[in-house]
Amino acid sequence: MKIIIAGAGEVGTHLAKMLYTVKHDIIVIDKDENKLEAIDSHFDFLTVRGSGTSINTLKESDVSRADLLIAITETEEANMTIAILGKKLGAKKVIASVNNHEYLEEENQRFIHEMGIDSLVYPEILASKEVVSMLQQSGTSKKFDFSSGHLSLYILKLNVQAPIIGKTLEQAAIDNEPYEYRTVAISRNAKTIIPHGADQFQMDDLVYIVTSKEGIDHLMTYAGKVHFPIKNVMIMGGSRIGRKTAKALEGKFNVKLLEIDKDRSFELADLLDKTLVVNADGTDIDVLIEEGIKNMDAFIAVTGNSETNILTSTIAKKFGVKKTIAEIENLEYIQIADSMGIDSVINKKLIAASHIFSHTMSADVSTVQCLSSTEAESLEFIVHENSAILKNQLKNLKFPKDALVGGVLRDNISFIAKGDTEFKPNDKVIVFALPTAIKKLNQLFK
Repeated sequence: MKIIIAGAGEVGTHLAKMLYTVKHDIIVIDKDENKLEAIDSHFDFLTVRGSGTSINTLKESDVSRADLLIAITETEEANMTIAILGKKLGAKKVIASVNNHEYLEEENQRFIHEMGIDSLVYPEILASKEVVSMLQQSGTSKKFDFSSGHLSLYILKLNVQAPIIGKTLEQAAIDNEPYEYRTVAISRNAKTIIPHGADQFQMDDLVYIVTSKEGIDHLMTYAGKVHFPIKNVMIMGGSRIGRKTAKALEGKFNVKLLEIDKDRSFELADLLDKTLVVNADGTDIDVLIEEGIKNMDAFIAVTGNSETNILTSTIAKKFGVKKTIAEIENLEYIQIADSMGIDSVINKKLIAASHIFSHTMSADVSTVQCLSSTEAESLEFIVHENSAILKNQLKNLKFPKDALVGGVLRDNISFIAKGDTEFKPNDKVIVFALPTAIKKLNQLFK
């Protein structure tokens, strides 16, 4: 595909790297020469200096031949303008990143499409939904649902209490009969392993496991994880993510939100009916103690500053908070956060990239998750009548070595794929893959 990305910020640059890895034809537009020079020094794709809102710049980028235009600058007004102009100038499909919740309202959706915009991305809303999901599974680092929850991907950090440590994948499978699950990846020492039967689980591994609803409780016990109730939640930071998260949680939990800016605190207090908003500096340990950090079950740091979020989450952990979640936008800090004992990390870049990446697949993909602490993606493919994957059993397919099938949903029944599994039309198939395998997967499923 020929893909134009307007905006060389962190999200745009990360997305460009992902798409370039899977062999798409990429052009990046930005006004900032330094950002473009940084891209040029590391990657062999085209950059155009100029504003994406300029008709001349879009024409220079050959937008009329673009299969996809992604408007992901720092301002939603510019993104909307770029998307509208791009579609009028001939781009086949356009996506814009926005923050205004009004665009979500049903009566406005038709208007958005009439303007020519095919899809909108809401990083803050997607991030807040991910936080809520993390709180629902307190013993895990992260959980992603596929096929309406019939299959789930759990990300678990193995500590000394985990019975699974020292076992090979083959041994673990025998130990857990009749429960079925599939370990699709292991992140170890900042490297991603696509594991096979003889690979062993080690302490401090971050493991990615697909299971059905029936196997969840057994899996958690075997991995040394305990689900604990969450009642009291402290949110640090009244950012858009903080506000949306508080709104989603209030009424279900006792929520306290700390915001350092006085005017913003008053604004949040008006918007949040059942959240206690406190105008205070959450980086001050005395303030945290005064506001009851020792009584909190969960601490969510979403200030917009990665360093502050890491620091305060670490402090919360020291005070005995069981579940800590930190927004970390610097990708290089994610491994550091994992090593410091922070339970879960959210990253808007990866969340936005996951949503957009699915639009670039030639096969039918209903879900894509770009995962922190690993360069791999989890994808949910839909099998069609003419898909090449129908031709043989899984063990006899030329399946890419950098990918694993996790599970299958067929007629509302989920199961873990094995070597003798034969796929059928309309199956939903969960695949975990490194970028090097994406092209081959497209060929198998399209």
